[in-house]
Order: sequence, then C-alpha cells, then structure tokens
Amino acid sequence: MATLRQQALAMVQSRQRVTVTAPSNKISDFFGVNTFGTAQMRVSLAPSAYKRVMEAIDKGSKIDSLTAEEVASAVKTWAISKGVTHYTHWFQPLTGSTAEKHDSFFDAFSGLEKFKASALVQQEPDASSFPNGGIRSTFEARGYTAWDPTSPIFIFENTLCIPTIFVSYTGEALDYKTPLLKSVEAINEAAVAICQLFDRNVRKITPSLGIEQEYFVIDKALFTARPDLVMGGRTVFGHSPARGQQLDDHYFGSIPTRVKDFMVDFENEALKLGIPVMTRHNEVAPGQFEVAPLFEEINKATDHNQLLMDVMDKVAERHDLKVLLHEKPFAGVNGSGKHNNWSLITDTGVNLFQPSNSARENLQFLTFLVATVKAVYDNADLLRASIASAGNDHRLGANEAPPAIISVFLGATLTEVLNELEKNGNIKIEKGDNMYMKLGISKIPEIILDNTDRNRTSPFAFTGNKFEFRAVGSQANVAGPMTVVNVIVADVLVEMAKDIEKEMTAGKEKKIAIVNVLRKYIKDSKKVRFEGDGYSDEWAAEAQKRGLSNLKSTPSALDVYSTKATKELFEKHNVMNGIEVHARHEIMLESFMKKIQIEGRVMGDLALNHIIPTAILYQNKIIQNANGLKGLGLDNTAAVETIKEVSKHIESLKANITAMVEARKKLNKEEDIVKMAKGYQTDVKEAYFDKIRYAVDKLELLVDDESWPLVKYREMLFLR
Repeated sequence: MATLRQQALAMVQSRQRVTVTAPSNKISDFFGVNTFGTAQMRVSLAPSAYKRVMEAIDKGSKIDSLTAEEVASAVKTWAISKGVTHYTHWFQPLTGSTAEKHDSFFDAFSGLEKFKASALVQQEPDASSFPNGGIRSTFEARGYTAWDPTSPIFIFENTLCIPTIFVSYTGEALDYKTPLLKSVEAINEAAVAICQLFDRNVRKITPSLGIEQEYFVIDKALFTARPDLVMGGRTVFGHSPARGQQLDDHYFGSIPTRVKDFMVDFENEALKLGIPVMTRHNEVAPGQFEVAPLFEEINKATDHNQLLMDVMDKVAERHDLKVLLHEKPFAGVNGSGKHNNWSLITDTGVNLFQPSNSARENLQFLTFLVATVKAVYDNADLLRASIASAGNDHRLGANEAPPAIISVFLGATLTEVLNELEKNGNIKIEKGDNMYMKLGISKIPEIILDNTDRNRTSPFAFTGNKFEFRAVGSQANVAGPMTVVNVIVADVLVEMAKDIEKEMTAGKEKKIAIVNVLRKYIKDSKKVRFEGDGYSDEWAAEAQKRGLSNLKSTPSALDVYSTKATKELFEKHNVMNGIEVHARHEIMLESFMKKIQIEGRVMGDLALNHIIPTAILYQNKIIQNANGLKGLGLDNTAAVETIKEVSKHIESLKANITAMVEARKKLNKEEDIVKMAKGYQTDVKEAYFDKIRYAVDKLELLVDDESWPLVKYREMLFLR
C-alpha cells in the first residue's frame, strides 16, 4: 500500500478552516502600516530631511550622510515601536528570488539598540555565493548592497527590510534592480526628448507597471507527497484525470472556501505592506488562481511583486496549503504566467498610451505607440530571451499561452489607423488642409478603454491605454524583461528624435516631420503586427515567411545575449556593460541546465525507487493470478496481456533512464556552456523526458490504484 499517498489524502479530508480577521473593516485604516513610506516619513523626519529624501526619490539626487543618519534614527524608532528586533538589506540576486541577512538592532557591547546610517545605506554580503556569471571568483567574496530610497522600507515577519541594489566589489550589477533603475533613467531621458516636441512642460516620464500574478494552490500534504514538486516545482509524471479544464467551468467560478480564506489572509498582509492588491479570481485550470494589484511605478511594482510571492508562500503555511509558482506544474492544463501591463506616465499626469479627443495628444499617442511597435520588431529576439527559462519553455507555444514567436496585437481600430497613415505616405498637404483629418489621425478613438476584442494569443498586446507583455513566466523576476522593454523603447525613441530633427532641418514643419517619421517606422515594423490566432500552425508558417524568429527553447533564445549588437545596446544606454551582459547569459544558461538536471534526477529517482518496484509487485500479483487461472483450466489471456504490457513499460522505463543518465554524464564533461545547455535541451530533455513520462503514465493506468505511490492529478487539482 502506498502509505505516504494514503496518509496525505487522509490529512486533506481532515483539514479545518483557518479563521481570518481583517485588522479593520476599512482597508484605508491599515494600508501601508508596515511600510516606512511617504506618510510615515512626513511625521517621523524633520521637514528639511523629509524634503531631501523626497528630492532623492523624485529627482535622483544623492542623500547626504546627515540625512541618512536622521532617516536611520527615525526608522529604528518606528521599527522598534512595532516589536522589530532585527533588520536586513533586502535584495534581488540573479537567482530570481530575494535574499536577506538579518542583523540585530541590539549591540551587546553597549547594551543598547543601535542602527546607524552606515547600516542603512550599505552592507557587505558575500557576492561570490550568488550567481554572478564569473564576475566574482569563489575566493573573492566582497560585494555591496546599497539602499534604494525609491522603494519603501518595510517590516516583514518582524524584520525591518531595506530594499537595496546588489553590486560586486568592482561595481558590476549582480541583481535585477540595478539594471532596472538604470533602464528607467534611459527611457525617461529618451521619452522626455520626444515629449517636449508636444509639451515643453514635461520634465520627467516614469514607466508604470501592473502585474497579474497567476498561481496554483494545492494542499500541503499532497505537495510533500510528491518529490518532483518538492525538488523541481513541477510534476514530471502524472496521467491526465478524466476531468481537467475541458468543461470551462473553473474560470471566474466560485472560489473554494479554504483558498478564499487564504486569499483574504495574504491580501490583508499585502495591504499592510502597501501592496495595492485589487483583484482575485479563479483562473482557467482547476486549482489555478490569480491576484492582480493596481499599477505602480515600475521599480516599486517589481519589488511588490517579489514581496507578494514571499507573502503568499508564508501565509499559505498557516492554511496548510502550498502555492505553486512554476510555469507548468501540471501537464495537460493551463500553465501560469504574469501579465505585465506597462505604460509611460508624464510628470504632468498624462498616460502617453492614452488616446484622446485632442489631435495634438493623439499624434503624441501615435508617436509612442509606433515607437514601441518598432522597438519590439527590432528587438524581438532579445524580448524573447528576456522571458526564457526552463519553466517557461513548458508553457510558451503550448496552445494555452503566448507563442514563442514575438508579435504585437493592436486591435482593429489602431491597425486601420496605422494602415491608413502608411497608405497616405505621399499625400500632399495643401495650405489650409486639416492635416490630422487627411492623415487619418482624427480616427483615433476618443474612448479610454480598448474598443476592440482582446487577443489572448499575443505575447505583446495593446489593451486600451497600455501594452500587456503576456509571455513573462509566473515565477520570474519581472525586472529582467521590463528592463529590456524600457531599453529597447528608449533606443527607438533616441533614433526617432534624430530622424525627426533631420526632417525639420530639411525644412519640414514639426508636425509633418513627425508624421513622415511615423510613416517610415510603421512600414519598417509592420511585419511584427498580427491580429489573428497565435496558436495556429498557419501563424507559425506566416511568421516564418515574414522572417520572424520562433525560438522554442531557452538555450537557442539566449544566443542573442552573446551578440555584439545586444552588448552595444545596453552599453549605449548605460544600463549594463559587456561584462554584465555576458554574466547574465551564463547565469541563465546555467540555471536552465541545473533545472533540467534536477528534473532528470527526480525522474530517475521516482522511476527506479518508486514506480518500477511498485509495478513489479503488481506484476507478480497478476502472474500469480494468471498461473491460478491456468491451473483451473480457465482463460488467462487478459492477465497475460496485462503482464506483457506492464513488462514493456518497465523495460522502456529502465532503458531510457539508463540512457538519459549516460547522456548527462557525457554532457557534464563539456566545457563550453552554450554547447552544454543546448545538449541538455536536445540530448536529455527532448530525447528522454517524454519517453520516460509516457511509460510511467501508462503504468499509472495499469497498476492497482491503492498501490500507486504518487499522489494523482485528480487529487492534487480537485482536493483542497
């Protein structure tokens, strides 16, 4: 009897609800109470210190040592008043998760709680112990974390957390935050230059981001009874249940009681941390859900998403649940991503992707829209690489998520506008003519929301007043892909400003110069626009004709990071240097290999130590039955056929596991990391994973249910 599985199932049936009580009936009473944000700083700091901190946040000015000391003193007093005993620099190394090292406020030598400006501003973690792509050797430990004042200090689990960047001793970025902050500056500078063609009052432009987070929830006991989930985050085996998502009855359905309690609980904790969670609902697959905060400034939104994932994981423990953030924890049902809703906001309060009833504003809107489309076209491979991971490979292009082919969806209205603008490229503007009307610019819709149907298959879609990057994986740190979005759009805006200037130097009136450049950019980038079904074979064929890449695997997608053009792009905008780009390429390849390696080892362990012994024991029972039937002179054909089928799958399983192990051994001797990663893709994953899974899943149908050692899909997806 598979005791562990049976025990887990018994535990699920005996679970009790956890009572959840909000701190107040009004969210406004407790929103942000655990953050040292603007409101708290205003009451805790002297007016002059508060002003200097706000200038650092708004204008990027440096915080002097005196101000830092005042902030440190105020933060310590506030934190201790809330029962906090320790502090940490909270940073985002290239693991994809967050990192922290807790230090006590209490100084044993002085017998007092101390917290100096130096502790607030800088710490020295071991930089070689995190993925660094060769930037730090194992014997070179020193690295630095430095306070990021643009993201609020917060209290999490009675620890004061200070958001920081993380850099090497020699200054290279070892995290996701540093390049993101630099990309924000890059797009601010480039976008302001374009904006001032329309409005001289614009001085600053900030990218905003709203992140829709998808996830699965299963009972903790079922999770711990699946070694593949514990070790690799996804199920490497499991036959599809009779009922999956084919009834289309889970999306927006009634939220299961235990999950609802969990949602309310983690939302309360998130709200205390100033995370503006707004929406909760069932997603498409059984056991799948979504939480969506309100959009925020991109750096803060990124930090909040990382923190939210931590909060969800910790709160789930209280409810004996486990949150699965892997992109594809279960085969045969939808995987999980996070839709990144990106826009650009001016310091005058204008969303640059918001159509209007003003001709001038609509021309500005078109300018930024077209620039973004061209940025995606020019850098489609880099955009694809930014969301590449072992987990996301299971999802992209799997008829449930955006395909690996990068394309842009604009909707019928905007497509018509751009087509008309391109068609009228040679139109003559007579004196007194309404240029906007003649060029079709007046046809930009006046409504705020998108008036065309949304395309669920586009990786990069315009959705009314923002672009939605839908291909980002559910467990990814969004700073990676959003840094790329900021940089590629900034690059096009810089070139656009030069092209407009050339037109104006040649004697063109400013508006005509802008329109002429837009026409060219529309024509140059139209291949990346697609309004149809991205899941179809027809689109794959059409994309190939258009010359669009279809990079289905992470190792192939990551090749773009080794190109001269990519390094020059990041260097040009002072976001990353060549060393940092190379390091990220190596880290992403290494991460891919290790995850495939872990999955392969888990497959071997489960097959050799769990599945095959169980199948043999069951086979022996059938052999006894077959012999018994024969001894009685009865027909034993069915029993014999079952024995043969079980034997066939056992033999296939053993042979493929052995061959996979040998393939891994051979690849592990490869010194070229690119060749090794591509080998793990073709010679391990593609060569054996599906074969091994097929045999195990067939055995699951043959072996007696009570004897089967692994918790089954029907139990994980539907019992909670």
